Amino acid sequence: MYDSNSKGISYTAGFFMLIAFAVAGLIIAAIVSIPVWTAMTGLGIKDMEKGMADPANSNAVKMLQCINTIIGFFIPALLTAFLLNRKPMKLLGYSKEIKWSQAGLVLCIIISALFVSASLAYLNEQIPISASWKATFNKLEDEYNQQAEAILSLNNTGEYIIALFVMAFLPALCEETLFRGGLQNFLSRSSKMPWLSIIIVSLIFSAAHFSYYGFLSRFFLGIMLGLIYEYSGNLWLCILAHFINNALAITVIYVYKTQGKPLKEAMADTNGSYWGLLALPVVIALFFLFRKLSHQTAEQVDWAPGNNDQVNTPLS
Repeated sequence: MYDSNSKGISYTAGFFMLIAFAVAGLIIAAIVSIPVWTAMTGLGIKDMEKGMADPANSNAVKMLQCINTIIGFFIPALLTAFLLNRKPMKLLGYSKEIKWSQAGLVLCIIISALFVSASLAYLNEQIPISASWKATFNKLEDEYNQQAEAILSLNNTGEYIIALFVMAFLPALCEETLFRGGLQNFLSRSSKMPWLSIIIVSLIFSAAHFSYYGFLSRFFLGIMLGLIYEYSGNLWLCILAHFINNALAITVIYVYKTQGKPLKEAMADTNGSYWGLLALPVVIALFFLFRKLSHQTAEQVDWAPGNNDQVNTPLS
């Protein structure tokens, strides 16, 4: 269907433009972060890597997290959508309202998917790798956990709420705008192959987190988020799902902290098994319901008599 709001740039070009803008955004964010870090901590760039693992610099690390997320993810997607379309927010999928029935199913999908995700994380750990690669991946995981500890001080309710914003809501908003509203959306429109687009973008989504041990679980999460976007065309539902996933993890850590348990214990996945894969049929069944409900919602809203607006889905 022809989009009268298009500015004439192909979605294929938009896909690669967005990747280039995201890379440039991350570089700019890194440059901007240096004076912010120095001003907030009094430390130089040489002490930055070590200082980010120090809980004393928690506020500075939170600020850098916000800068990187917004400049590296959100702004590039918004800029690309603006160059492609006269209604950039609609193009990305921000124009629809959330239906309570859809939101309820999204909640059920994410909670069920957590069991599958845990099993995939366990599977990831069982894959044999060389000792040198294992040492490298362990070092990356340790560095990530140290930075997470610096951000997730969680000593009181106020810090918990701030963590929910910095580590749950903001990443959900910005990452979904980039990966689902931008990359998946543009690739689906250009290739006309939704499943291929979902898989490719989910691979990029997981790889972008630089975590070997979390690769399969994040890849699976990316597919879940991609299907929510594909079936509904509503980016707010993806943001909601992503937020729920992040918020549950932060809440578990907060509960551990209030019980006096070390943060490493909360973040470690030492009790994994394959039993969570039994939840996969439940996830599939919920997606059948979600797809049917989203189709009915589209017919009621987008194809209502007198409504000449295009259906805002990745394939419109």
